[in-house]
This record gives sequence, structure tokens and C-alpha cells, in this order.
Amino acid sequence: MRVEYINPFVEAAYNILTEVLATEVKRGELYLKSSAMPMLGVAAIIGLAGDVEGRVLFDMNRQTGINVASAMLAGMDMEPVTEMNDMARATLTELANMITGQAVTKLHNLGFKFDLTPPAIFTGENMSVSDASYEALIVPMELPMGKIEVNVAVRERA
Repeated sequence: MRVEYINPFVEAAYNILTEVLATEVKRGELYLKSSAMPMLGVAAIIGLAGDVEGRVLFDMNRQTGINVASAMLAGMDMEPVTEMNDMARATLTELANMITGQAVTKLHNLGFKFDLTPPAIFTGENMSVSDASYEALIVPMELPMGKIEVNVAVRERA
């Protein structure tokens, strides 16, 4: 996995989370994962196809998802959420759109051409994601409202 595919997503996640949530974000130690990995409970997933193919996943536990959605809504002078409802899911989808949009712009500026799927939100217990043909790079982002893992599994199309 080439670093020029990963950095735009990590940089965009850091920039958007810092700006939108108006909070400090600390990047944790990144690590590789090559087998099926458990998900934390709430995940936004975006697929990539073209010169670069694979997927990006923004993974967090349920309470972090509620906290992040509430902070975003409060920043827009809207009522916070207390559960993982439709408003919380829509807000997290928008967060994934914002991060991915910034990352995609950087990748397009590097000359890569590809299409994206709209973000899909998955919630539940005991979920895992398995990408047999991809090695995933996980970059934890620590925020006051919890941890978000940026999980990137992309490669150049053969």
C-alpha cells in the first residue's frame, strides 16, 4: 500500500475533525491489519473504484458516534442527540462525506482518477470487516468525545 493513498485520508480526517468539532485531535500510532478485524460498533464506509480501489472506514463505538454527532449538531445550533437515531446517522454520514471529499481532492490533484460510493453507516455489535485482498492501515484519532479509527484499505488498480 503506497503512502500517497493513505496520507490524504489521514490528513483530511485530522483537519475536518479539528475544524468541525472545534477540538483537539491526537493521532495515535498507526498499525497494519491484514485479516478480518472487529468493528467498534458504528462505522461509515466509502468504496473507491478506478485508478485507486478499495475502501475507507471511519470506525467508532456507539457512544463516540453519539458524542461526535451531538458536537457537530451543537456547532450548527441544533439539538444534540442522545441515541444513535436517524439524525445521528445522517450527521456521521455528512462527516464521512466531508473527510472523504477533502481526501479525494488531494488524490485527484496527484493525478489519480476514481469514483466513490456514497457513505453507508453500519451499526451493531459483533461486526467485522474482511478484505482478503487488501491490507488495511488503521490510524486512531483520539478526541475528547472518544476514539475514531480511520481504516484505509486501498491499492492501485492492476
